[in-house]
Amino acid sequence: MQALSLYEEGRREAQRHKWIESQKCGKDLGDSAVTEWYCRYWPIFCRLKCLEHLTGCRSWSEFAPEDFGLIGTMIREEDLLLEMILDRASEGMENLALIVWAQDWRMPMERVLYILEHLNLNRAQLQPRDPPRFARPGTIQGG
Repeated sequence: MQALSLYEEGRREAQRHKWIESQKCGKDLGDSAVTEWYCRYWPIFCRLKCLEHLTGCRSWSEFAPEDFGLIGTMIREEDLLLEMILDRASEGMENLALIVWAQDWRMPMERVLYILEHLNLNRAQLQPRDPPRFARPGTIQGG
């Protein structure tokens, strides 16, 4: 399977966002719509692509090839805890929030920490390679 480029896909998504938002407004929003996409959606976009890579759905060149499909090796029979963590992670929940959630619900913390350590979702906190030239420093989050 050939690895895709997260950065190229991000640029396409930003352009799609620009087109949709421009259509809604009836005029070309230009660079401001692209900047808006990077500011609002880049961090969760990266996290979702990381989860795709870890589950083995699609390979992304920005993540280690040996981590492709990693989740498959972590699954136990009827592993509801892994599924719950993945659901929350795909909604954007960060590691600390996941740990607090697990403690509040008296989840087996050893297993929770094992899962979080192996998922290593912080690897998805990437900065855009070529942020829009009009984006002010510090406006793009997630890195």
